[in-house]
Amino acid sequence: MTRIAVYPGSFDPPTRGHEDLVRRSLGLADRLIVAVAVNVVKQPLFSVQERLDMLRAAIGDEKRVSLQSFDGLLAEFAKRVGATIIVRGLRAVSDFEYEFQMALMNRQLHPSLETVFLVPAVDLTYLSSSLVREVAKFGGDVRPLVHPAVADALARRFHS
Repeated sequence: MTRIAVYPGSFDPPTRGHEDLVRRSLGLADRLIVAVAVNVVKQPLFSVQERLDMLRAAIGDEKRVSLQSFDGLLAEFAKRVGATIIVRGLRAVSDFEYEFQMALMNRQLHPSLETVFLVPAVDLTYLSSSLVREVAKFGGDVRPLVHPAVADALARRFHS
């Protein structure tokens, strides 16, 4: 039986922290679906297609990883794709309460769905998409924080 995991997020933009969790998630599952959430409440910097393109550039051609977008409930998306594992990153203790509630709700909606929390690499713990956007907006160097394709997209968006 193939173990399928879903790593959901907005990935606006994808960071080296996201890349780290993708690589490490492959140790937990046979197949990983990186799922870009379509959230109509948020005003993303990049379109869903742009985020998918940046993720593809950052992840490369790893055959066990696929990229998809989804809207609605994560538990329903997981059912549709046959996933039994949700991968979430925890950067700080402050992330835990929200992620814990979401994990319990997802299990309520899809009882065979397990949530696995991964802690990022120590040197990436502080990193978030919102910090990367802010640094890029004000002309800071984001190249160590993101894939070159993401750095280029941020430069075009903020300093074209």
